[in-house]
Amino acid sequence: MILSNVAIHQAIDAGDLAITPEPLPRQNSLANPDESPYATTSVNLRLDSALSIGDVKKPFCIDLRTKGIAQLLSQAYRPHVMDERGGFSLEPHLFVLGKTLETVTLPIRPERPVYAARVEGRSSFARCGLLIHFTAPTIHAGWDGPITFEIMNLGPHPIMLFPKMQICQLIFETVQGTPLRADSQFQGQRTPAGTK
Repeated sequence: MILSNVAIHQAIDAGDLAITPEPLPRQNSLANPDESPYATTSVNLRLDSALSIGDVKKPFCIDLRTKGIAQLLSQAYRPHVMDERGGFSLEPHLFVLGKTLETVTLPIRPERPVYAARVEGRSSFARCGLLIHFTAPTIHAGWDGPITFEIMNLGPHPIMLFPKMQICQLIFETVQGTPLRADSQFQGQRTPAGTK
């Protein structure tokens, strides 16, 4: 079952999920009908200034059978911090890693509701060719950390990215039963490449 905006607010208030800092305001005002990051069944999250860009000057072949992909990515990608005013021009067919400005926490606690989430792109951005995830939209129950984006420009023109832009939407779902913990290698990640 997908949570409505009201149910998302109730889950935040009850401590059953956390988004830090909390997206505000919870509702639009008459003066500004587009200021709230909440749609009826999702909440928009913002892009952090940190990006990881593939270093094409380094000869590198990623073996996906290897454990510890985060360590491999930290060798194959170079960090880049976007300028608040100048942003970053995402050229056609360029692939970069980014992350949310917000930290998302989906605790697993006995006798409490448990949630998972899905990160999705925004339709207006997708129509310009901006892809923000590849085949990996699931944020599992027990997650705690920022969410990494696999960002690519599939359109014919450069797309400007800026820190704090609302780049994605997060959709929350109820988990049936209390799951056993099975943290991923990226649990607690702090960089777009997935290192702590």
